[in-house]
Amino acid sequence: MGYIWLAIAVIAEVTGSSLLKLTDGFKRLLPTSGVMVGYAIAFYALSLSLKNLPLGIAYAIWAGVGTALTVLVGIIFYKETIHFKKAIGILFIIGGVVLLNKGV
Repeated sequence: MGYIWLAIAVIAEVTGSSLLKLTDGFKRLLPTSGVMVGYAIAFYALSLSLKNLPLGIAYAIWAGVGTALTVLVGIIFYKETIHFKKAIGILFIIGGVVLLNKGV
């Protein structure tokens, strides 16, 4: 169940982070509300995941997968560019998460 809560936390965090760009410095109500709800759900779900998962592993997955997915959202929805260094960075993040999980 810990990984299910962690997946919910990642999705909510990516949603909240992705909406930040649309808030116009928190001047637009709907995207700002989405950011706040996304982060509230993310932290709540992350806290529930910690009942079953070690803190370091859960946080590494949450931050690493969240970062990689947020980059993908930026590329797909905001037409941000991907280049070699960015792709390598994402691979390093994913590799680090995998290595941390192998150490458990």
